Amino acid sequence: MLVLFDTVNIYYLPQYFPIYEVLQSQGHQVKFICYKNKNKSADFEDIFKKLNIESIWVDSDKEACDLYCELTPDWIFFGNAFNYLDKVHKKSKTAQLGHGIGPKPSYYHKSSTPMTVRFMEGQLRLQKIKELYPNDKFVQVGFSKLDPIFNQQEKGLDFDVLGLDKSKQTILFAPTFNPSSLERFPDNWPKDFSDYNVLIKPHTFTYTREQYKNQRAKLNKWAEFKNVYVADQQDISLLPFMHNADILLSEASSTLFEFSALGKPVIVCDFFKLKWSYRGPFKFRFNKRFGQDNVLYKDIGLHVKNYDLLLNAIPEQLSQPEIFAKNRAQYTLDHVGPTDGGASLRIVEYLEKN
Repeated sequence: MLVLFDTVNIYYLPQYFPIYEVLQSQGHQVKFICYKNKNKSADFEDIFKKLNIESIWVDSDKEACDLYCELTPDWIFFGNAFNYLDKVHKKSKTAQLGHGIGPKPSYYHKSSTPMTVRFMEGQLRLQKIKELYPNDKFVQVGFSKLDPIFNQQEKGLDFDVLGLDKSKQTILFAPTFNPSSLERFPDNWPKDFSDYNVLIKPHTFTYTREQYKNQRAKLNKWAEFKNVYVADQQDISLLPFMHNADILLSEASSTLFEFSALGKPVIVCDFFKLKWSYRGPFKFRFNKRFGQDNVLYKDIGLHVKNYDLLLNAIPEQLSQPEIFAKNRAQYTLDHVGPTDGGASLRIVEYLEKN
C-alpha cells in the first residue's frame, strides 16, 4: 500500500509516527504531506531526517488535493477536516485521526466532513460521536500516540545530559497556547520548587507564532534555573517528558487525559490569560470555542484557581497519588481507550483488510 499522512501542523507527528513505524515494518510505502503555510520547512528538516521520514511540502490544501489525485494512494490520514474530500475519494480512501483527545468541541466537529473511517480512542467518545454522526464509520482502536510508552519503547529524557537530579521527583508543566496559564506563572517559580526537577513543554505554537512572544520570554527566564529543562522547538513529542515526570500541570488540553492514562496525578490550572477577543463582552466566544465539554475533566485531578495554591497542592498530590486514581482509570477507559500499546497495529490491520 501507499499511505499518506496529511500533516497540516508539525505537532501531528507524535500521533502519526507510531502508525508510520508499523506501516514501515509491514513493507508499505509512506509519505508525509506538510504545509508550508503552517510550518517553516527549514525549522523541521532535521526532525524528518532523524526520523527517516519522506516529506513533501505543499502551499495549501488545494495543492495537497492535486497531489493526492496525482499519487492515488490507497489511504490518506487526516488530523482535521479537509475541504476536497469529494475529489480525493474518487481515487483513495481516507482515515481521520484526531491529533489529540482534548475537551474542545472541535474534537467532534472535525467529523462534519465524513471520511471513509475515523479511528477513535475511548468508549465514551465512540458512543458520543456515533450519536452525532450515525451514518458514518467509526472504529475504536485506542490512542496511537501513547503506544511507545505502553510498549516501553519510550526511553525518556537523559537527565545526566540535561544536568537534572535523578534522585528528585519531577514536575512537568505542559501549558497549551490558548487559553494558557503560562503567563500567570511567576518569573522565578522554579525557585519555589528547587527540591524538584521541573520540565516545561509548551505547545509548538508558542514557538512558531509571533503573537506568543510574551510566552517565549517567560520560557527564557525559566530556562536559567538549574533544576529546569525547557523544551525547544525541536522537541516535538511530549512522550519523553511524560515518561520522566511524576506529576503534570496543565489546562484544558489533551495532555490531561494522556498523562492520566499513565496512572500519574494531574493538576488542572484554572487560572489562565485570555486573549482580548475572549474577554469581557466577548466571553461568549470563549464559551462557544471550548463549550460544555470542559466538564469532561472536572474531576480528573485537583483544580487550582491561582499559582500560590500550587505550593501545597504539588507535594500533597505527589504524596497521595491514590486520591484521584479511580477517576483517572475511568477517564482512561472513557477517553483514551485500550492501554495495551496496540492502537497503531489495530489501525494498520484495518487498512490492510479494507
